[in-house]
Amino acid sequence: MTTNNQSFVTFPFVGMALDPIHVGTGGTRLGRVDNAIVRDPVTRVPKVPGSSIAGVIRAYTAMAKGKYPNCAGLGRPERVSAGGHCGKADCPVCTVFGFAKGIGSSGGFAGLAAFSDMQVLLFPVASQLGPQWITSPMALRQTGIADFSELGDLPEQQVVYRKADGAATQPSLNLGWLFLPVKTDWPQLDAIAQRIAALGIPDYIIRRLGVVSDKLFTHIVNSNLEVRTSVAINPATGAAEEGALFTYEALPRGTVLFWEVTCRNPKHFKINQDDVKAVESPEKVRDVVALAHSYLEHLGIGGMGSRGMGRLRVLATKEFANADKPGKEVS
Repeated sequence: MTTNNQSFVTFPFVGMALDPIHVGTGGTRLGRVDNAIVRDPVTRVPKVPGSSIAGVIRAYTAMAKGKYPNCAGLGRPERVSAGGHCGKADCPVCTVFGFAKGIGSSGGFAGLAAFSDMQVLLFPVASQLGPQWITSPMALRQTGIADFSELGDLPEQQVVYRKADGAATQPSLNLGWLFLPVKTDWPQLDAIAQRIAALGIPDYIIRRLGVVSDKLFTHIVNSNLEVRTSVAINPATGAAEEGALFTYEALPRGTVLFWEVTCRNPKHFKINQDDVKAVESPEKVRDVVALAHSYLEHLGIGGMGSRGMGRLRVLATKEFANADKPGKEVS
């Protein structure tokens, strides 16, 4: 339970891709595909930026609260001073996600919810035994499921499974194009599997959980992304448009993503000299954000939605080691 002096609480969320997810870089480039997806500049592992999450969650929350489209937009009123963010202290959309008054107008509010990037926690890969879900020490550390001292050393050219897993009975296993020896004597994996299960991830994924080194994880993810080819259709002929063929990549269906929402205490803020009335605590801020989850499952996130992409199911996250991180106490 949040106290009045607690400045923020961080809540973890986990989602599983029901469709491939494409969050593009905003343009075409020379390479394997024309339209690439966003990647971390250091690890080169794909991710969904926090700005993309915040924008779509805001729009869906506005739909759920009957505030669409005005409070979901850019906040710039029309020339006749119509539309734009309402900026009221009792508006759950403007208080939780912030608002702007437009160019040349004073005032505004940063919002009570801050979104981290969506990181790949578990990545599905085809094998001779069916799909396997792979993670790495880097992914586990980024999500707070394990720390540096706990993970220890991981074999560089092996894949780690629990002895109870079906894959562990094989001396070697292919993960896409990689053929790796199977290791079963990594004691940390049982505890890690329990923490991942506490995130609400289905048991059939936990039973097929494997861990590889950070170096291999980057190669496995980028080598097993879904790549599609599309072409524009000429409306006059109904046939393919000449020279309009393009390719694009996406995180495959079944990818498990992890992100955090930091919810500020509304009792520490005022809007236009008024107390925030829409929400009373960080938990209520989280509840407003959660209104959008059913929309994510049906309307999706990212681009190429008309081509069968984007749907994301937010899983029922239970308490685990670093959940509900308490905020800084202030006097």
